[in-house]
Amino acid sequence: QVQLVESGGGLVQPGGSLRLSCAASGNIFSIGPMGWYRQAPGKQRELVATTTSGGSTNYADSVKGRFTISRDNAKNTVYLQMNSLKPEDTAVYYCNTKVVTGYGLFEIWGQGTLVTVSS
Repeated sequence: QVQLVESGGGLVQPGGSLRLSCAASGNIFSIGPMGWYRQAPGKQRELVATTTSGGSTNYADSVKGRFTISRDNAKNTVYLQMNSLKPEDTAVYYCNTKVVTGYGLFEIWGQGTLVTVSS
C-alpha cells in the first residue's frame, strides 16, 4: 500500500520557522510532482507549493519569499521550510503527489499535520 507520511507540524510564534517533511512509501515505480496544500478552519484547501522531480518549483503568492519547497528523489521525500511565519499561516498542511504503482496511477494525500502560529 502506498502512503504519504507527514511530520514536523506544531506550535510556533509569529516570525518563527518550521520544517515539514513528507515521505512516500510502498511499491512505487515513479513519483510525479509533489506538493503541499493547506486548509485553515472554515476555508477551502489551497495550494502552498509544488515541485517536480527536476526541481522546478511553484509557490502561492502568499508564501513567496518565506517558504521553500524541496525534495529528495532518492528518499521519495518532499520538504517545506517555512520561515517568517504569520498567524494567517495557521492551517492543517497536507502533502500530495501522484504515483505509478504496479496497479496504475494514483493520486495520494498525506494525513495532514497541524501548524499553529500564535503568541
